[in-house]
Amino acid sequence: MIIGCFALVEPFTPMRRQFQAIRELGIDYADLTDNHNGGMLGVEYGFAASMSLDSHPATIRAMVDEFNITLTSVCAHANLLDPPAPDRYGTHEIIKAIRLAHLLGIKQVITTEGDPKTDFGHKLTRDQMLFAIADKLHEPVRWAEELGIELLIEPHGILTDTVEGMQSILDTLGHEETVGVNLDTGNSWLGGGDPHEFVKVLGKRIKHVHWKDMPAEMQAQRGKMFGCGMGLIPLGDGVVGIQQLVEALLEQGFDGPTTLEVAGAETVKTSAERLQQWSGA
Repeated sequence: MIIGCFALVEPFTPMRRQFQAIRELGIDYADLTDNHNGGMLGVEYGFAASMSLDSHPATIRAMVDEFNITLTSVCAHANLLDPPAPDRYGTHEIIKAIRLAHLLGIKQVITTEGDPKTDFGHKLTRDQMLFAIADKLHEPVRWAEELGIELLIEPHGILTDTVEGMQSILDTLGHEETVGVNLDTGNSWLGGGDPHEFVKVLGKRIKHVHWKDMPAEMQAQRGKMFGCGMGLIPLGDGVVGIQQLVEALLEQGFDGPTTLEVAGAETVKTSAERLQQWSGA
């Protein structure tokens, strides 16, 4: 099991500093986390840790090589339930992420449906949501298959947070060798699903894991909140049952990359140490 870290360790610092901080934590792997089209003022002036999808791959490669970091995935979390719009991260951005991953030699791109932000999106029936997701991912799947990239769907929305919803998406998209699952342990629990059931039912389709634990006080939000950016407590201090998930994944033969999606250097250190202990890494 590969243990990596989100490249969003320190707020208001540039991407290079994120890789430097990950190296200082003694971690060898990272996701290419936040990204955008074109240029961004915050990146230009050094206070946003985002990478342009239009970047020359050598620019990114030089940063990770400087700190001897290996990138395991490009995150392309999208809005797949609202109508397409120039300012919405969707099909075009996912395709760009797939092409960038290919140029960088990265084998995984991670996406999800996200929460709708419009009345249109909120009024969709379940079948309409499933169609909207399939419609927006049809071309990205074709690109991923062409370029040898695994396009992974993460629990981070009303459909993906449950095993039944995720299975419906996988069945609709097909392309079993190309489309898989990135299990976000905290998101699936928070959205009312069961991450342990994910491993039991979809274990062979899980190709990447985002590690988050959830505190007991979040129980009141369960089934009402679909996804959160970062876990605020060390793995093992919450109610998700992370050690049992590690053991279940290993029993399924999982040996892929995983990413710590937790905030704060000490929280990352403690979580990494526990993962190493539980997994024998």
